[in-house]
Amino acid sequence: MNRKISVIGAGNVGAACAQYLAEANLADVVMIDIIEGFPQGKSLDLTQAASIRGYNCAVTGSNDYKDIKGSDLVIMTAGLARKPGMSREDLLNMNADIVKTAAVNIKKHCPKAFVVVVSNPLDIMTYHMFKVTGFPTNRVCGQAGVLDSTRFRAFVAMELGVAPTDVQAMVLGGHGDTMVPLPRYTTVAGIPIGELISKEKIKELSERTRFGGGEIVKLLKTGSAYYAPAAATVQMARSILLDEKKVVPASAYLTGQYGINDIYIGVPVVLGANGVEKIIELKLSKKEMDDLQASAKQYKGVLAEIGY
Repeated sequence: MNRKISVIGAGNVGAACAQYLAEANLADVVMIDIIEGFPQGKSLDLTQAASIRGYNCAVTGSNDYKDIKGSDLVIMTAGLARKPGMSREDLLNMNADIVKTAAVNIKKHCPKAFVVVVSNPLDIMTYHMFKVTGFPTNRVCGQAGVLDSTRFRAFVAMELGVAPTDVQAMVLGGHGDTMVPLPRYTTVAGIPIGELISKEKIKELSERTRFGGGEIVKLLKTGSAYYAPAAATVQMARSILLDEKKVVPASAYLTGQYGINDIYIGVPVVLGANGVEKIIELKLSKKEMDDLQASAKQYKGVLAEIGY
């Protein structure tokens, strides 16, 4: 393989990312973690699965950041997971130092890489990554709306008993309880869900989406979601490395779009060989715009807590 992706953090999300990346034969994968033997063991396990699962890319593990050298793309998953009753924002101070260490090393060892941030609180950590690396904003983005939208898609598909792949959804805003599901831009094989589902049920599904991560945290009791977050992240990585030009909602840096400045938040973007190649401004209703700007305002306040 000529391409190289480094996954920082070999926990559940990082390991699932490495698995999906390998099975897509997208690039050679390096897993980095501070726990000695942990990334090495998981990468060896994935290597032993290669002949059965049909991939030929190399999967290796390391405890040394120097091994991310030359990466085309870095996926940042390291950080403490949420526990029941804990919001993404509760993780702020605990994860800011972890992201800072990673950012310094990304800048040192692979200064031309694209970075996709998964660590929570996601929009805050994506901004933090951008500031510490000093990378152009098109090369740093966060996996937020892709995950939130695929949750909305799943709930709509479950409600209607249709193929999840036939459902398209759009969720904007911060990757947290202030996210903004947009039922008007959600369809089943091109059919607006308003023609298939009652207003009351759509509101219920939107609320379930807003608290979708917390629902899984409560069920697991000892961790948080990882299959869907990893799948969403790998879709983003694939679109960048293969120049697929996918239109997805992701945490991107805004410079006046939607009346929002100097913050990372979930909006529709085009992901291609230049990373975030375009931010798409949807026509929002007054309430939708108010909700999006309120989400941004909340995250502005949180950024101040880590010195921005």
